[in-house]
Amino acid sequence: MTPQSNFMVLAPIEPSREVALRALLDSMNEAPGRVNPKNALIPFEQFDRLHFGRLVILNDQTTGDIRVYRREPQTYPLYLALLGDIDGDANSFLTDLAGRAAAGLRAIFSCCADFYADTDLVSWMQSHEAPAIANYVNWRGRTVRRAREEAKLRDAIEDYLRIHAPALADLPAREIHQRLRQFVQAEKTAGRLPLAPEERTPLRWSISNLLHLLGMPLLFLLVLPLLLLITPFYLLRLRHLEKTDPELCARVDQTYSDGLAQAEDHLVTNQFTAMGSLKPGLVRLVTTIGILSIVNWGARHIFTRGRLARIRTIHFARWVFLDNRKRMVFFSNYDGTVESYMDDFINKTGFGLNMVFSNGIGYPRTNWLALDGCQDERKYKDFLRRHTLPSQVWYKAYPGLTAIDLERNSRIRQGLETAALSEADARNWIALL
Repeated sequence: MTPQSNFMVLAPIEPSREVALRALLDSMNEAPGRVNPKNALIPFEQFDRLHFGRLVILNDQTTGDIRVYRREPQTYPLYLALLGDIDGDANSFLTDLAGRAAAGLRAIFSCCADFYADTDLVSWMQSHEAPAIANYVNWRGRTVRRAREEAKLRDAIEDYLRIHAPALADLPAREIHQRLRQFVQAEKTAGRLPLAPEERTPLRWSISNLLHLLGMPLLFLLVLPLLLLITPFYLLRLRHLEKTDPELCARVDQTYSDGLAQAEDHLVTNQFTAMGSLKPGLVRLVTTIGILSIVNWGARHIFTRGRLARIRTIHFARWVFLDNRKRMVFFSNYDGTVESYMDDFINKTGFGLNMVFSNGIGYPRTNWLALDGCQDERKYKDFLRRHTLPSQVWYKAYPGLTAIDLERNSRIRQGLETAALSEADARNWIALL
C-alpha cells in the first residue's frame, strides 16, 4: 500500500504584488472554477501522484468579528496557500514539483514577501509548510494510478457486456464472472488494460502509524486522573461560555455568494475552503486541539475505507491552524453541491460538526458542545457561507469520478481478482456493473 500525504506551502503576499498574483492565478484557468491541467505555470496533469491541487488567497473577511468580545482586530498578512493531496512522501513530491514547474512556481512565489530571485525553491517551500492538525483521506492507499486504472477497467467491462449482452443473457452469474475474468486477463496480456499490483507498504510508515495508533490511547490513560479532576470545572466553564457567546449568522452578501458560486458545480466534485478566528480563551483553544486530535486519530486508524463517520462524499479534508493558533482554515474536496454537502454534515454528523466548528467566533450556539448549533439550519448555512473563500485554482486528477464511483471500481477489481465466487456473490458483484 502506498499511503497518502499532503503538503501546504503558506506565505504572506507582498501587498504591491497582489494584483499581479491574481492575474497569474487566473491565467491557469480556462474559466472561473475550471483549471487548465496543461497550464504553463503548474502543468498539474504531469504529476501522476497528485490527487488534488489548490492555490488559494486566504483573504479572511471576518477578522473584525473579534470586536464582539470587546477586542480590537489584529492585522494579519494576506496569505497565498499552495496545497495538495498526494501519494507517497511530501518532500519528494515538492522536489519533483520544483523540477518540473520551477519557472511557474518562481513567477507565483515572486509575489510573496520573502521570495527572491536566488531563493532555493525546494528549501523555501519546505520552510513555509503549514502542517495540518487533522487530516482525512477517503481511502487510505488508493493511488491516483489505481483510481485511473480501475476506471478504465470498469469502462472495458461495461463495453464488453454491451457488445456481448445477447450471449450472456441466460448464463449463470458465476459463468459471467468467469468470462469477464478471461476477458480482462486477455486485455492485460495484450497490454491494453494495465493493472499494476499494489506496492508494498513502506516499513517506516507502518512503524510510525503503529506508534500513532497506540500513542494516543496510552497518553489518554496517563492523563486520565488529571482529566477526571478538571473535567467538572471545564464543563461548567464551557457551558457558561456557550450561554454567553455571541452568534454572527447574518445572511452573506449576495454579490459575494454569487462570486463563490462561479467556481462551484463545474464537476461532480467541488472544492471548499472556510476560514475564521477562534473564540478567545484557553478553554476554546484546548477544546479545538483536543477534538481535532481525536478526529485526526480516527481518520487515520478507523475511517480509512470510504467513510468519515456516515459521510461518503469527501475525498480529502484537513484543518490547519494559522497565526499562532488564533485562526483556522478548513479545506475539503467533496462530491455534490455545497447545499448537499452542508445537509450531509447537519443530518449525519451534526454533533461532530458542532464540536469542531463551534469554537469559531459567531457559530450558532451549542448546548454541551455537541447539541443544537448546526441544527438551526439557516443560521449554520449563513455562518458557513460567510466564512467560505474562493479557490483561485483547483485541480482534480480524475474529474468525472465521485468517491462512491472510486469505491465501486475497487470492488469490481477485487471481484475479478477472486478466482471463484458463489452464485449469490457473483450476482452481487455483477450488480456493481
